[in-house]
Amino acid sequence: MPVKNIVSWTAFLTAYAQNGEIGKARKVFDEMPQKSVATWNAMITGYVRNGYRVDEGYELFCGMPERNAVSYAVMITGFVRTGRLSVGKRLYSEMPESWRDPVASNALMNGYLKMGELEEGVRVFEGMVERDVVSWSSMIDGYCKKGRIAEARELFENAPERNVVSWTAMIDGYLKVGQWDFGFELFTGMRRDEHVKLNSTTLTVIIEACPNLREGIQVHGLVLSMGFENDVFLCNSIVTMYCRFGCMDAANKIFGSMNKKDLVSWNSMIAGYVQNNGIQEAYTLFKKMPERDTISWTTMVVGFSNKGRMKESIGLFNEMPRKDDVAWTAIISGFLSNGGYKESFQWFIQMVREAVRPNAVTLSSLLSASSGLGVLNKGQQIHAHVVKMDMELEISVQNSLVSMYAKCGNIGGAYSIFTSIDAPNVVSMNSMITGFAQHGFGNEALELFRKMQVKGYEPNEITFLGVLSACVHVGLVEEGWDYFRSMTSVYQIEPGPDHYACMVDLLGRAGLLKEARDLIHSMSCNPHSGVWGALLSASSMYMNLDLAKLAAEHLFELEPDSATPYVVLSNIYSIAGLRENEDELRMSMKTQGVKKNPGRSWITRN
Repeated sequence: MPVKNIVSWTAFLTAYAQNGEIGKARKVFDEMPQKSVATWNAMITGYVRNGYRVDEGYELFCGMPERNAVSYAVMITGFVRTGRLSVGKRLYSEMPESWRDPVASNALMNGYLKMGELEEGVRVFEGMVERDVVSWSSMIDGYCKKGRIAEARELFENAPERNVVSWTAMIDGYLKVGQWDFGFELFTGMRRDEHVKLNSTTLTVIIEACPNLREGIQVHGLVLSMGFENDVFLCNSIVTMYCRFGCMDAANKIFGSMNKKDLVSWNSMIAGYVQNNGIQEAYTLFKKMPERDTISWTTMVVGFSNKGRMKESIGLFNEMPRKDDVAWTAIISGFLSNGGYKESFQWFIQMVREAVRPNAVTLSSLLSASSGLGVLNKGQQIHAHVVKMDMELEISVQNSLVSMYAKCGNIGGAYSIFTSIDAPNVVSMNSMITGFAQHGFGNEALELFRKMQVKGYEPNEITFLGVLSACVHVGLVEEGWDYFRSMTSVYQIEPGPDHYACMVDLLGRAGLLKEARDLIHSMSCNPHSGVWGALLSASSMYMNLDLAKLAAEHLFELEPDSATPYVVLSNIYSIAGLRENEDELRMSMKTQGVKKNPGRSWITRN
C-alpha cells in the first residue's frame, strides 16, 4: 500500500470537507504527521464553507505556523459572508499589501457592496494594483444596484475583460431602472460576443424584466432554441412570466411539460392562479403538491382572504404545521382587507401570545386598522409596540404612523412623526400632504408639496390627490388648474376619476358650474359617482336645477340604492317651489325601493 504524503492527506481532507463531513475532515487534519500551508488553508476553507463555522476556522488561522495570501483571503471571505465586515477589514489591513490583490480585495469589496456601502467598495477597487474580471464585474453590479447606471456603463466599457457576469449585471441594471431599450440592446450585443456564452441566469433576468407578453414569448422561443427547456430555474421564471401577463393556459402548459418540478415550480403556479382570480384552481393544485412549505400555505391563506372567504382562510391557517411572521401577517391583513378591523387586533394578540415576533408589515397593517376604526388609542398601543421592538426607524412603519395619526385626527402627532423621519420617501410626503389636506390645512399641504418639488421627489397620483384636495379646502382655483394640468404636461401622469372629482368640487365651490360640467364631458375615463356627486353638491349650493338633474340622473344609474341624490334633488325642487316635481321624485324613490338611512352618531366610551 503506498505511503501517504502531505498531498494525499490534504486531498482526503478536502474531499471530506467538500462533502460536508467536516468532522471527518478535522479528524484527518489532526492525525496528519505533517501539515503544509495548503493543508491548513484546506481545513479553514472547510469550516468557512460548511455552515459558516468561521470562528472555528479563525481559531485555526490564529494557530498557523505560517500563512499565505490564500489564508487571509479565505478568512476575510468568511467574515464578510457572515456580516462581520469590521473583522474582515482588520485582517485586510494586517496582511501584506502584496498579497491583497485580487482575491482578498475582491472579498472585502464585495462585502462593502452587499452592505450597500458603495463608496467604501469604490475605495478598495481604486486602490487595487491588480484587478481581475471578478473585480470589474462586482463594481459594475455595485453601481447598478444603487441605480448609478452611467457610472456602471463607464466601468463596463473600460473593463479589459468581460464575462457573462459582467454582461448580466449591466443588463440587469438597465432593466431594473426601466431602461428597457438599452437593456435589450445590450443583451443583443452580448449574444454577438463569441467569447461570452449565455447562461440561464442571464435569460432569467431578461424574462423577469419583459415589459409585455410579446417580448416574453420571444425570449421563451430563444430559451427553447438554446436547449434550456429542461432548466428548472429558468422554467420557473417562464411560468411566473406567463402568470404575470394573465396567460394561465400557457403557464399551465409549461408547468405540465416540466420533467422535474421543485417547490418553486408549484408555488409559482399556485401564486399565478391566486393573482388571476383562479382560487379554486390554486386550491386543487395545492392539494396535489408532493410537499408544501410556508410559502405554499401562506399563498393560499392570502388567496382565500382576497376573495372574502375568511372561513377557508382561517381553516388553512390553523392547519399550517409551522406559522412564521409572514403567515400571521397574512391572516391579520386578510381581516383588515375585509373590514374586520377588530378581528385583526384579536389575531395580533394571539400572535404575540404564540411568541411570534411581528414584522414591519404586521405593524403597518395594524396601524391601518387603527385608521380604519378611527380610534386613536388603538393606534397608540401599536405605536408603543413599535418603540418596544425598536422598529420606529423602519420607513414603512413611520409612514403608517403618520397616516394613522392624521386619519385619527391628531395632525400634530402626524407631523411630529413626519419630521422625525431621517430620509422621507414619496409615501411619507403623500401621507403628510393628505393629512394636512383632510384636516383643512391646505396652505401647509401645498407648502410641503413645493418643498417636495425642490428636493427632487417625483410626485405620483396620490400626491396630486392630496394637492388638489388642499386647493379645494383653500379655494385656490387657478393654482388647482395649474397643478391639474401639470400632471400630464410635466409628470406624464394621466388624471383618474378621483382627480377629476377634486377639480369638479373645486370649480363647483367657486360657482364655475359650466366649467365643471365641461371638464366632466372632457374626461378620458368614465366619471364615477364621486365626480357626479361633486357636481350635484355644487348645483345644490348655487341652485342650478338643470345641472343638478343631470348629475342626479347619472347617480341614479351608478348608485341605484343610494338615497342621497333623491334627497338633494328633492330639496332643490322644494326650495324652488316645484312641489309637483318634488312629489314625483319621492314617488319614484318609493317605487325603486330606495330608503333614506337614519342618521347615527358614534361615541367611543372609555
